[in-house]
Amino acid sequence: QVHLVESGGGLAQPGGSLTLSCAASGSIDTINVMGWYRQAPGNQRELVASITSGGGTNYADSVKGRFTISRDNAKGTVYLQMNSLKPEDTAVYYCHLDGYLLEGRRHFISWAQGTQVTVSS
Repeated sequence: QVHLVESGGGLAQPGGSLTLSCAASGSIDTINVMGWYRQAPGNQRELVASITSGGGTNYADSVKGRFTISRDNAKGTVYLQMNSLKPEDTAVYYCHLDGYLLEGRRHFISWAQGTQVTVSS
């Protein structure tokens, strides 16, 4: 009922930039929180950044000042602009949505399939 499509991952050099996007489609009434998580090999999945429907943002300390999350509510899309990338940013990045479906206003949580970000020279 909710379909997420990620794009924008890939290879970047240290100090470089990448922009991730995640577009939601389906029988969605409202999207509350949109966020990005990441998981590196051997590590637990961790929150990178999140943004509420009102535009409030939250960032992991490790990315503050380097990453910027934004959303286009009309398009149901969330973005992650990643600047000054470091090798330790290498991970699979997952888009995450929390909201309500049109049918019965049922709550949903949805994860995208993940996109690889590799930072290496």
